[in-house]
Amino acid sequence: MDKFLIRGGRNLRGKIEISGAKNSALPCLAATLLTPETVTLHNVPYVKDLITQRRLLEDLGATVLTPELRTHKVSAANVEVFEAPYELVKTMRASVLALGPLLARFGQAKVSLPGGCAIGTRPIDLHLKAFEQLGANVSLESGDVVARAPKGRLIGAEINFEKVSVTGTENVMMAAVLAKGKTTIHSAAREPEIEDLAELLNKMGGRIKGAGEETIEIEGVENLGGAEHTIIPDRIETGTFIVAAAITYGELEIKNCHPEHLKAVIEKLRETGVEIDELNQSTLFVKCSTKGLEAKDVTTEPHPKFPTDMQAQYMALMTQAEGSSSISETIFENRFMHASELMRMGANIHISGNTATVRGKTKLLGAPIQASDLRASASLVLAALAAEGETVVNRVYHIDRGYETIVKKLRNIGADIDRITDNIALSAE
Repeated sequence: MDKFLIRGGRNLRGKIEISGAKNSALPCLAATLLTPETVTLHNVPYVKDLITQRRLLEDLGATVLTPELRTHKVSAANVEVFEAPYELVKTMRASVLALGPLLARFGQAKVSLPGGCAIGTRPIDLHLKAFEQLGANVSLESGDVVARAPKGRLIGAEINFEKVSVTGTENVMMAAVLAKGKTTIHSAAREPEIEDLAELLNKMGGRIKGAGEETIEIEGVENLGGAEHTIIPDRIETGTFIVAAAITYGELEIKNCHPEHLKAVIEKLRETGVEIDELNQSTLFVKCSTKGLEAKDVTTEPHPKFPTDMQAQYMALMTQAEGSSSISETIFENRFMHASELMRMGANIHISGNTATVRGKTKLLGAPIQASDLRASASLVLAALAAEGETVVNRVYHIDRGYETIVKKLRNIGADIDRITDNIALSAE
């Protein structure tokens, strides 16, 4: 099993290019199932989750071509299988996004209950209830979700989410775009990835209004056609590298990003003493204040508030801030698993319910540590970059799910990091 060997204490300096957003590319790839015509997606990141999603599409019968790096041309004209098997779904919960498109276009779908990161229960009850409201018959059979549209086509409906759900909103949008009549989604997720998916669906001939707002209106159409679309930059990767600059007291120029998509993160990090200048609409210049970092409280909330996907990275940063900070996690109930690993490195963290109290500034020392999920992996890498001595980060397959060529990117800006595979160190990936 691969691991990272990191020798900390270096200031990161240079330029970094942000990849396409994994959490946008996944639903956009799923949306290609909605049409027999070719959909071309640009800026698709080369990460493990996208490789899994591509394999899922191919298993269903779609043809996926990559004429150039980070471009996918998908044709779902010959899809004849309507099942996403457990072998794929268990590694990536986003596979559940095949439900909506398959059900909408073919009137039937069978998808195993999802797996993915070990950050607590992430039920898809909201998805299933919404599909039933759209007229589908939904049942659970031996660990699989089986959904069928009795008359071969879904019917528009009023969908009221009891809790904000990003994948739920995406799944329903894709199901409703081919439904008969109008669908209104209330309490919809507002993430930029929702807007990106809606933009693609509208390019394909969909009629979606309000994406990015709490209420989304979808007027169903008979069929969708081909389209060409560029995936938005990854806002979480952007936030991670902002923290990387700050925690190492370095200076980074972060290119191909979209600052508008992470306003809450930028605002909070500025409060702590991170200097963030917007050079233009797609470039940030980041460095830590000469006064150092100051502890500030934060609570994770749905977009446009502070995202749960930046909580672990923020906790790593707070170990190097003067004072005490309170970090409250309101999205997932088991997302502090990285805290115990940070404590192995010397961090002073106390967990009580859904709140972590971090007391800094503490001296971090290299140690063998273990990643538990995608964003926890990022936080441990950040802590290792700031620590004295050598850190070995185990289970880095988690970080491979969402960060493109992270070893290469970090080495290019001065990090001393190697990937170890079967006792063989690889200098880049």
